[in-house]
Formats: sequence, C-alpha cells, structure tokens
Amino acid sequence: MPLDVPGARHVHSGKVRDLYALESGDLLMVASDRISAYDFALTPGIPDKGEILTRMSLWWFEQLVDLVPNHVISTQVPERVRGRALVCEQLDMFPVECVARGYLAGSGLVEYDATGEVCGLSLPPGLVDGSRLPEPIFTPATKAEMGEHDENVSLEAVVQMVGQEAAEALRDLTLAIYARAEGIARGRGMILADTKLEFGTRPDGTIVLADEVLTPDSSRFWPADSWLPGQPQLSYDKQFVRDWLTSPESGWDRGSDTEPPPLPAHIVEKTRERYVQAYEQLTGEVF
Repeated sequence: MPLDVPGARHVHSGKVRDLYALESGDLLMVASDRISAYDFALTPGIPDKGEILTRMSLWWFEQLVDLVPNHVISTQVPERVRGRALVCEQLDMFPVECVARGYLAGSGLVEYDATGEVCGLSLPPGLVDGSRLPEPIFTPATKAEMGEHDENVSLEAVVQMVGQEAAEALRDLTLAIYARAEGIARGRGMILADTKLEFGTRPDGTIVLADEVLTPDSSRFWPADSWLPGQPQLSYDKQFVRDWLTSPESGWDRGSDTEPPPLPAHIVEKTRERYVQAYEQLTGEVF
C-alpha cells in the first residue's frame, strides 16, 4: 500500500515507485523499498533501497546535466518520505523503454541465441553471455503493466509509436547517455552492461530524462576485474535475487502461475549490501 503523504494525492504505483500529485501541479515521486523480479513484486522489501536509488539517480542526473535536462525540481519533500522522494515535473511520457546495451545479457542474450539479432539488429556470430558488443546498440522495449512482460521491439516499431524525429532523438540520447555513463563506471572499476531509460516531453517539446537513472534496478553493473564472457557475471544489481528465485533453494517454478516465495533474510541482507556497494563505488560517497 502506498503511504499517506500530507499535501499529496496518490495517483499511481509502479513496481517500485509511487507517484503523487501536488497542489502545485508537480509530481512527488517516492521510491519504495519494494523489489521486483520476473514481473512479480517480491516480499519483503530491501531495507534502504528506496533511499539508495534516489541518491544514485540524483548523482547521475548531475553527471548528465549537459547532455539532457531532467525532471527533478526539488529534493525538499514531506518529512515522511525525506531521502527517498523527489519533486518532479509532470511530463508527457513516451510509451517506450529506451534501452542501451554494450554487452550481451538478459533478454538480449535470449533473443540473440534464438535469432542472431537483438531488436532487429544483426550481431556477429559467436557471441556468448557477457560478450562486449562491437558497439553499443539501442534496443527499445514496450512498457508493460505490472505482471506483464516488457517486449523488445525494433526502432521501426518506435517510429510507428512516436514518429521518426522523436524515435531518432530517443535513440541518440540513449546512446549518448550510455557512452557517458559507461566511461564513468569503467573509471570506477565497474562495467555498465546495459541500462533502461525513460523520457518525456515538456509542453514546448523539449525531451527530458525522467523516472530513475542508472541504478541497479534499471541497469546491469558488473565488477570489471571479474568480467569473463561465457558465463553469468557477478553483479551489483538484482540479478542476485533472480538467481536465488530460479535456484533449487527457492523451490519456485518460474514457468508456473504461482507467486514467488518470500525472500529469506540472508538474501535480503546480501541484496542490500550489493546496492550499497554499487552506490559507494560509483559515487565515492559513504551511504
């Protein structure tokens, strides 16, 4: 259940974030401690996750400010959600997840293994789990409702949704942001394998970076010193939770319609450690 926040009216809850309308006409975006995997909201949450994601997004917005404007207006929020909430512009959001991949993993690997392509883009033969791609690629996906799957689509499909000019602008911005962030992460001993971004427009048509950015929820971060293609990579993201869910220990059958079991305490704690480590290693700040 979303929190009751004084002076704010709840309008929407996603897998992790709750949105509230403010009297000013702006939005209050609150990051919860919820965690999702395989299109299920899991229990219990990960302590401090919402605050870590909020801090990390703010840090990245600053690193990218010369590339693209962002939707953050203020960090002055009601006491009840302080540290995990932002006051943001209300934008007309594009109905597409903007994904950049520099390495082969996740749904991109599954699609490549089946077709030799990702989102209609042909890739060289012989790539394996964790392979670095010849160059980063734009692999958009449709936005799915809770419980549904995001579906990888081609650039042409995005053109059909938003028009040629907007589709090309989203592609170019996504790849520029990935290039900047990949270089920053590499300088801190981390590989940014891929990332998912969301954009909206202001009334004047300006494209604005929104939601969260470059957190372990929306990106794959790997330790650079242990990267080894051909096997699953060590990661700072929630892949740790996914791996437990599909292990014999969880007893859950991903192919069934049953909800996943609750996360055990040791998985919750180790997941929190990974989020903290990612934040501290990237930003150089102590959480």
